[in-house]
Formats: sequence, structure tokens, C-alpha cells
Amino acid sequence: MEHISPMLPREKMLNFGITSLTDDELLALFLRTGTPGKTVFTLARELLQHFGSLYGLLTADLAEFKHVEGIGVAKYAQLKGIAELARRFYSVRMLEEDSLLTPDMTREFLQSQLTDAEREIFMAIFLDNKNRVLKHCHLFSGTLNHVEVHPREIVREAIKVNAAAVILAHNHPSGCAQPSRADKEITARIIKCCQFMDIRVLDHLIIGRGEYVSFAEHGWI
Repeated sequence: MEHISPMLPREKMLNFGITSLTDDELLALFLRTGTPGKTVFTLARELLQHFGSLYGLLTADLAEFKHVEGIGVAKYAQLKGIAELARRFYSVRMLEEDSLLTPDMTREFLQSQLTDAEREIFMAIFLDNKNRVLKHCHLFSGTLNHVEVHPREIVREAIKVNAAAVILAHNHPSGCAQPSRADKEITARIIKCCQFMDIRVLDHLIIGRGEYVSFAEHGWI
């Protein structure tokens, strides 16, 4: 029987689309070359096994690669570049698209911006009355487990761009996305402050590591 070679990632992508690639095939497409004695496919597979997932791999720091054979500064730079390119893509996409098409798009954007942050960051997405994105920005930054939020500043930014609605978000660097009592209290204060200016708070998302909590999904807004 004639042996049929497996399709290379580039050929597979051209024939069936980029989403047809497995994680290791997609990673191999970016890395392009392996290391001495190891093909790029073997390298990609071993990296994913070592770090557990694409997320674990792309959020690892340089020190975590010291026990990974064949990974030097050049390969590490490639991996960090992939993560940063994705973050910038989502940032631009939010302003280029006509609207927030789905909750998934909002979540993916916020995860790209906040998941890897080492301290708490509070940000907002401001929208017009047709849910088109007017602006998104980091409003407040804090420590590992606390960020001070000023509701009046959020309202002030909303008024500047004539926003009709806002989506709130912040991260938990600990990785656990469950809201604290303080999170719920500040959300209530922001909603009350926004109501005076007829600005709707559509959601507040807390971003952890590989998880998130949406206040709207839980019926808390």
C-alpha cells in the first residue's frame, strides 16, 4: 500500500482553513524551525506537554524555560511575540469592528488585555447607543490584590466620548476570577453613579487565569 505523508500545517491551512490546525501544528507554523536533533513538530508538541497548554506556554517567563532543552532567547522572543501580537490584534479589532458582535468577542478581548497582568488593572469599554465601541482604556492600576476605583472618573470618561453604555472589567492576578465583596460593592457604586447621567452599565467582567466571571451572566447587573 502506498504511504501517504501527513499534510504540513501550511498545506492543511490552505486546504481546510486556519482553524483546522491543532495547537501543536499552529505552534509549529509560528516557530518554523526546530532545534538540533528535533523537528519543529516535536519541539511544538514537547513545549505544549511541558507547559500544559498554549496559555501556559505563552504566559511563561524566561526563567521557566531554563529546563527546556533547545529554547534560547530567540525562540522565547518568538513565543512572547505571538502573545503580544494577539493582544494588539484584539485591541485594534475592538475599534475597527462596527459593534460588539458577541459576548464572546468582548470576553476574548478582555482576556487578551488583562490575563497576563501582574497587578490589578481596571478598564472600561465605552459604547454608543448602538453598541459600537467608542473607546477602551485602562483607567486604574493597583497592586497584586487591590485597585482603587473612582466611579466619577469612569463617568467623566464616558461623557468625554458621549457614551451611552459601558462595560467594566478588571483582573485578579491570583488567577481566581470569583468576585470579592469589594468587587460587588464598587460595581453597585459605579452603576448608581452612571444612572445619574443615563449611562448603562452592561456588564462587569473579572478576568482570572483561564477563567472569568461575568456579572451580567450571573444576573448581578
